[in-house]
Parts: sequence; C-alpha cells; structure tokens
Amino acid sequence: MTHPVQPPWKEHHGALRGLRVLDLSRILSGPFCTMTLADLGADVIKVEDTRAGDDTRSWGPPFQGDTAAYFLSVNRNKRGIALDLKDAECHRLLWGLAATADVVVENFRPGVAARLGFGFDDIAEINPRVVYASISGYGQTGPLRQEAGYDAIAQALSGVMSVTGETDGPPARFGVSGADLAAGMWATVGILAALRDRERTGHGQWVDISLLDGQIAWLTYVASAYFATGVTPGRYGSAHPTIVPYQAFPTAEGHLMVAAGNDGLWRRFAEVIGLGDCVRDSRFATNPDRVRNRDQLLPLIEQTLAARSARHWTKLLTEAGVPAGPINSVGEALAHPQVVAREMVTETTHATAGIVRTVGSPVKLSASPPQVRTPPPQQGEHTDEILAALGADADLLATLRSRGAIR
Repeated sequence: MTHPVQPPWKEHHGALRGLRVLDLSRILSGPFCTMTLADLGADVIKVEDTRAGDDTRSWGPPFQGDTAAYFLSVNRNKRGIALDLKDAECHRLLWGLAATADVVVENFRPGVAARLGFGFDDIAEINPRVVYASISGYGQTGPLRQEAGYDAIAQALSGVMSVTGETDGPPARFGVSGADLAAGMWATVGILAALRDRERTGHGQWVDISLLDGQIAWLTYVASAYFATGVTPGRYGSAHPTIVPYQAFPTAEGHLMVAAGNDGLWRRFAEVIGLGDCVRDSRFATNPDRVRNRDQLLPLIEQTLAARSARHWTKLLTEAGVPAGPINSVGEALAHPQVVAREMVTETTHATAGIVRTVGSPVKLSASPPQVRTPPPQQGEHTDEILAALGADADLLATLRSRGAIR
C-alpha cells in the first residue's frame, strides 16, 4: 500500500488558528470533535489523569508501541497534559487553563463536571466568553439524563438499529461507532455556531449534544416516511426502501453496489447487463413499479450479475454512466487512487509507536486547509510546557511531580 506524503507546511495557517480548546473528553465522541478542531488549526490541550489516561490508550489489540491503535486514531494534532484533578493545586491550574480557553469540551455523565468544579457555570463565571460543549448519552435534560451514554445503546433506542441489517435477519449496529462519531460532528457544528454568535454578543454559551439526539436527527427520510404513513420502517440490508435497484448484488467475484437512482439510470443499467426486456416490462417501467415488484425483479438481476465479476460490471456500468462499484475491504478502500489523491491517508512519526497512519480530514478548504501536524501525544507529553506557559515555575512542577499530581 502506498500513502501520500503530506506537504512540507512551512507555517501553520489553519482556519481556526489562535483558538484554544481545553479537551476534557475521552473515548471517541469528544476526541473526534476536538481532533476535527485541531486539524483545522485550533490549539487543543488534551487533559488526562495521571494514572491510565484516556481509556482508549489500552483498548487493544492492536497496539503500536505501547499505545492502542484506537487512541491513535482520534488524538493527533493535540498537546497532552496529565493532572490529578483531586489535587487542589492541579485543580487551580486547570482553572487557569480554562480561563484562557475559547472552548471547553467534556463528555462526562451530566452533573459530573459540575461536581468536580469545572461545569459550565463554574467556567463561565471566570471566562464569560467560553463556548462549553458537553457530549453525553441523552443530554442535560430529560428522564434519561443521568444514564451513561454508549454508542450501541443510542443506536438501539434511536431506531437506527431497527432499520439496519438484512430483511430476514436481526437488527445490526453500524460497522463503525456511528452514534459517537455523529455526536462528535454535531458538537463541532454547535461549537462553530456558538463561536460565530460570540462575535456578535461577546459571550459564550453551553452546547448540549446527546448521542441519542444525533441518531434521531439521522433518521431524516425514514422518520418522515413513518410520519406520513404510520407504517413502521423495516430492514432492507444494503437496499433502499424507496428506490430499486439500489443495493449490493453478489457477482462471480465480490459484491457490486448499484445505485440506479432514477428511471433513466435504470434503463441504462438494464441494457448494459442484458436485461433490456425488463425495461419494456410494465412491472418495472417506473421506480414506483419497481419498488412494488422488487421481489420479482431482484432475482433476475442477481442471476445476470452472477455471471461476471464485480470489477467487470463496474467497468461496463461506469462507462455507461450508471453509478456502481465493488464493495471494497478497508485495505482496498484506503489504497484506492481517489482516496490517495484526496490525501485521506496521512502519516506522522510517534516517539514510541513509530510511523502512525490515520485517516485524513474530509474538510477541504482552498485557503486554509486542515493540516496533520503532530502525532497523538504521549500521556503528559506537554505537561511542563503548558503549565510553564501558564506561569507555574520549575519548583512547583517538581513538587507536583514528586507527589504524583502531574505526569
């Protein structure tokens, strides 16, 4: 596999340069949000405890060096500090960092940050301009607010899992942690909106994001279909409930995804694969006809496509302007020429993990593009640097380190 070499940026020109983010989050949703901000140029300070640090440091195998690949995937471009927040002096230092932050991100269970002394009200009192983002399972209000948030449970409660999986099989979760990642994306949107509003008002605000809300928002047309009909949506596997053919088909070698999203594409698709007679069949003339008669049409398509490989059909269909492609493995996807050309695989060099490859930023800006500048931090890698800039002298740092309050 070949990987693109990142351009030798001579100077940091990120769109969010000058923005300081205090990252109190861990696992996935919060770190994904703060990595997105860091890629865009923000100075993100990741705060971990002095013991195990972020849980995902040990979520392996696989590991690179002594760090789990999971942690490495969402923590690049950050500076790391390790504090014992039960220590009064460390608590004071954290307040000092919060006073200088534009953004604070946390994903504790609701009420925990406030009990520890750094909830929204606590921070806003010393820093009225702070944009404070909380990510939790169910949000800061409602009957489930105190429940712990888990990606799979959010997928289940939201109904998303009920429409994921094969028609005759059990419900399935996404192959990635969709609820966590969606919450991180929604938090990023909320933070940027709040920062824009701060330019007008001079004041920050509390951004309240929940995993469940994010999944409900993703229901979009599935929810609208339910509102319109009262019919509970079912599972269609890789297929689409209202477009046919729009799904994966087995071939002689591999699976082929077809997206014939309108009648014109359907006609071209049918002619290319040798089902021209179906175009003239009244059962399949229009998309509503094909949706009603999918059980009669799909076996004909499957039988035809089974004769050749997915890559053979991809070439013919693409040449005819029909959206189609093989279902790649993760390795095949990461090595795809289009993925490489878009710099969606990046490399950094980590002190203990060596070369760390991560997926790049999908945000492409013409004047101030995201940059992958530094590898994920080692636990407490920048503690002295950050606290010294805050005004802590060498004697204080030595004292704190001697009693295990910093790392």
